[in-house]
Amino acid sequence: MNDIKPTVGILTLGCKVNQYESEAAAEELSRRGYTVISPDEPCGAYIINTCTVTAEAARKSRQMIRRLRSRSPDAFIIVTGCLAQTSADEVAAIAGVDAVVGNSRKLAAVDELDHLVAEGRNTRPSKDVAPLDGSTFEPMNISSFSRTRVYVKIEDGCENRCSYCIIPDARGPVRSKPAVEVLSEVASLVRGGTREIVITGIEVASYGKDLENTTLEGLLCDIDALPEVSGGDVRIRLGSLEPSLLRPEFIKKISGLSSLAPHFHISLQSGCSRTLAAMRRKYNAERAMRVLDDLRAAIPGVQFTCDVIVGFPGETEADFSETLDFMKNARFLAAHIFPYSQRKGTPAASMPGQIPENEKHRRAAVLSELQQEIRKDILRETIADSPLTRVLFETFDGSIVSGHTDSFIEVHVPSSENLHGRMLPVKLCGIAEDNSFEYGSLCLGTLAVN
Repeated sequence: MNDIKPTVGILTLGCKVNQYESEAAAEELSRRGYTVISPDEPCGAYIINTCTVTAEAARKSRQMIRRLRSRSPDAFIIVTGCLAQTSADEVAAIAGVDAVVGNSRKLAAVDELDHLVAEGRNTRPSKDVAPLDGSTFEPMNISSFSRTRVYVKIEDGCENRCSYCIIPDARGPVRSKPAVEVLSEVASLVRGGTREIVITGIEVASYGKDLENTTLEGLLCDIDALPEVSGGDVRIRLGSLEPSLLRPEFIKKISGLSSLAPHFHISLQSGCSRTLAAMRRKYNAERAMRVLDDLRAAIPGVQFTCDVIVGFPGETEADFSETLDFMKNARFLAAHIFPYSQRKGTPAASMPGQIPENEKHRRAAVLSELQQEIRKDILRETIADSPLTRVLFETFDGSIVSGHTDSFIEVHVPSSENLHGRMLPVKLCGIAEDNSFEYGSLCLGTLAVN
């Protein structure tokens, strides 16, 4: 038996839910006496939290397994996450993998490491990948987070079965975290100094459907009423939402919450109703636009970001033009633009009218160029209309502090002082191109107070 615990690196690929789960695993490792370090360093063990939402994400997950094995030939390697759940045998066949852990018991990755440390490497990889049908929400919470923006997972699973998506197979049915546990976690994080919490899940809109007398809007109201949150400099940001959730009664209920950030990430996917129907989404383009209009009427200064898939099977030039027109009228602050990716076993993978790769990427480039111009216009208008705004600072490079406004506009401010974690008023004074920033352009500002 080996009593010496190796250093552990956790590599996280994919979504905010994976980031949260990796942080929970890191805390559990620390509780058991392990030292968690950057996965960029040589480690005695690695936990790789994979993604499979696109073919490229799955490829990158496999690549990182091989890269870490090459970097640290003697390290224990445990693979978990969505690729592990959907392709356990394939992952186990990758040379150097010691254990494969699915999504039903993600913290079992720590148990697997304990076993490897105590007993040594197995002759073949162990697998802990159970079916997700009928599973419950895995008990999991965090007390801190390595990022300024803290994610709190309230829900797992999705049952929408969109025609292009493999995630229901990777994550299973909807399971919700009891509201009392969410409230306790949020209160604890705020008491520990957290200033922004992002409510996240695989399908946040479905929160509470598996619990009695529990809804997302009710949870948000309860969070807003927490003594730790109400009346303070704490903001709550919602993760991705389907337009179908954002009904007038929901908007009315959340519009008066003082802690809720005026920014919504919309899982749009297309601005063409014909394409949305082929995707098996629960709304059309008209309904999606009405949601944006209703939110703008209810919440002053609200901004939107979104996800868009281009090159979906059967998407004609006319369909794509409808999406371009929708984006022009919707005026999103930013957009994640994805060329359609075939996922084996989904209905869309065998649909007629598959779009060539070069054409998908051409359409993505056209939409990206349009979106950049829209973003610049919004930033200019924001500076003109509201030159003074609140910014939560997140990074410092020695001369520039950077952070986000309530409406999720990135701001850079000259400073000799590290203002990380502070929320201060800033005078917006211009925009700049910044290729290091995901969306390409941002606001420049100066501190309004010393």
